[in-house]
Amino acid sequence: MYLTSATLVRSASGGAPVAFVALTLARPGHGGAALGGVLAALLTLPNIAGPWLARWLEGARDPRLRLAAAFTLFGLMLAGAGLALDHVPIVVVGSLVVIGGLCEPLMTGGLSSRLALIVGEDTRAQRRAEGWDSATYGSSNILGPAAVAALTALAGPLTAVVALGAAGVAAGLLMLALPKEHRTSAARQRSMPVRDALKVIVRRGPLRRVMVATMITSVSTGGVMVIAVVLGNDLQGSAGAGAALGAAYGVGNLCGALLTGAFPLTGEPERWVLRLIAANAVAVGLCALAPGYVLALVTFALAGATSAILFTASLAVRSVYSPPNARAQVFVTMAGLKMAAGSAGTALAGTLVGVGPRLALCLNAIVVAAAVSIAVTDLRLTRRRSSKADSEDAPSPTA
Repeated sequence: MYLTSATLVRSASGGAPVAFVALTLARPGHGGAALGGVLAALLTLPNIAGPWLARWLEGARDPRLRLAAAFTLFGLMLAGAGLALDHVPIVVVGSLVVIGGLCEPLMTGGLSSRLALIVGEDTRAQRRAEGWDSATYGSSNILGPAAVAALTALAGPLTAVVALGAAGVAAGLLMLALPKEHRTSAARQRSMPVRDALKVIVRRGPLRRVMVATMITSVSTGGVMVIAVVLGNDLQGSAGAGAALGAAYGVGNLCGALLTGAFPLTGEPERWVLRLIAANAVAVGLCALAPGYVLALVTFALAGATSAILFTASLAVRSVYSPPNARAQVFVTMAGLKMAAGSAGTALAGTLVGVGPRLALCLNAIVVAAAVSIAVTDLRLTRRRSSKADSEDAPSPTA
């Protein structure tokens, strides 16, 4: 039930930007693709309110009800914005989109933060569930735009927008059927203030290191699709070949997530994160060095797979090291920062591909490798400070 609800609402979120662009293009008097881009931006802009929305979620006796309300509201606002486009001022349409966008942090990090509490205390079951949760992100990024493309071709873009809204409402109803959370006494404490939760992320070593490392890595992953299109065109002389490289990355991403669902990660999750960032750096470097199109398909799939497993490991770090009364805030804040870094990476890739896609990929690989170096340096400094503090606290020997 969780996987179905998560896939539906995240597919609606993933397909919404494409649907808005398609809808405005079909309305020549409404600003075309420029307006569609503005509406898509308005949908993601409210993510900056994520930590406060996460605290609102944590303050609920039964978070399922608030998640259900958020998903349903998202669906209604999405469909309402599409239906209202021809009938009300654009400002009103934009307001509906912003209200729907306020629900997005709860659909990503907010929902993921509840997973371990639904599954229970069994660590292996939690890691398995996080793998399947990661798969919903990968599948939704494929299903959402694909559904929009199919529905737009069959019945028009407005039908696609309304269908995405209906998916959000259905996801909200399914949330009510989830089992109740297994909360500890610590989790029932009053939700931590946002400022304190942010301090925890900065001061708690594993959370800080994973946050910084995944943000840096997201600068690379955020630009992969842009670079893939240009590289594929260079290798095969067609934009379709570039789209296929992007699809290979997406398929690899989904396969990597499914792999962690079938074979859960074991051991210290922070160690897994560092290893997987290093593996991703190697995979991105191989993309840059691929001599032909077939090998490029393989290396892009490999890069997507390592990225997905890395994401699953980062979910485990958040789950293990988040304070019980600030889980949602930690999940949502780290997810929001990662998304912001990914957006910056997309914009940067658009600039870098002008000097060549292979050079852009090489630079991305260096950036990802730097993320590992920074995290390892932080870890060593932390251990050194801890050892020094322990030696100072130890009683001095007496004669």
